Amino acid sequence: MIRFRTLGVVVAAAAAMALTLSGCGSDNGNGNAGGDQTSTAAASGGGGGGGGDSIVDKAKSSGKLTIGVKFDQPGLGLKKPDGSFAGFDIDVARYIAKELGVEESGITFKETPSAQRETALGNHEVDMIVATYSITDKRKEAVTFAGPYFIAHQDLLVKKDSDITSPDKLANKLLCSVTGSTSAQKVKDKYPDVQLKEYGGYSDCVNALKSGAIDAVTTDDVILAGYAAQYPGEFKLVGEPFSDENYGVGLWKGDTKAQSAVNAAIEKMQSDGSWKKFLDDNVGPSGYEIPDPPEITEK
Repeated sequence: MIRFRTLGVVVAAAAAMALTLSGCGSDNGNGNAGGDQTSTAAASGGGGGGGGDSIVDKAKSSGKLTIGVKFDQPGLGLKKPDGSFAGFDIDVARYIAKELGVEESGITFKETPSAQRETALGNHEVDMIVATYSITDKRKEAVTFAGPYFIAHQDLLVKKDSDITSPDKLANKLLCSVTGSTSAQKVKDKYPDVQLKEYGGYSDCVNALKSGAIDAVTTDDVILAGYAAQYPGEFKLVGEPFSDENYGVGLWKGDTKAQSAVNAAIEKMQSDGSWKKFLDDNVGPSGYEIPDPPEITEK
């Protein structure tokens, strides 16, 4: 992660009287987490500073943004072996950035796991997060959201021959979700008899499902659809959704200027057909039924 430190600036003495002055500068530490596309904030334009109190000003002045995404979610946010990025969230992030005046070449995608999202925004390690980030009242205490840009529904992914046909069949089963996700918390609250395993990423959960170490994976249906498409004929969605997940764009707390600008970008993306195209391109091949775009509620 990129950290900024305040450096003391030491000055000289004059005519037998020493006068100490102090100032502020910046020093880019090199503490990458999860394989960032670039290694320093100077290279990416990320991590705070650079053009006012809003990322709108920063984008305008620097032409750069650091955007938190997932690296391991097929169809949504995936870093491919060649280092490029693909998925619905990636396309949404690029569209929003362009509306803020930042071309694709000015974007740094930074891996932001679920449990680290509020910290990354609070420390200005990222300028925004587009990473299946569900809007909740608790998160709004630390984050300003724009959107939602998508509404998903929590479901279950199981092996093709599994006898799990609904959430009610989870008693004494091993269920996997991701640490820090709303999916994990909802399962704990609604199905106390389930044996919940929490891993660092959904790919870890899917690998455990493949090996038989767990019986089911739970998260949002659109995420699960991406994995089902990646392994045709091996997995299936149970198809009994049990919650709504409103995906928002996470922003620095109090950045209402960015909230308004991002909301405008989302509305334009919906109206010009880009929103549906992004979904068709990324999750349509799995058979996932494309819903209607959601109404903007975070204003």
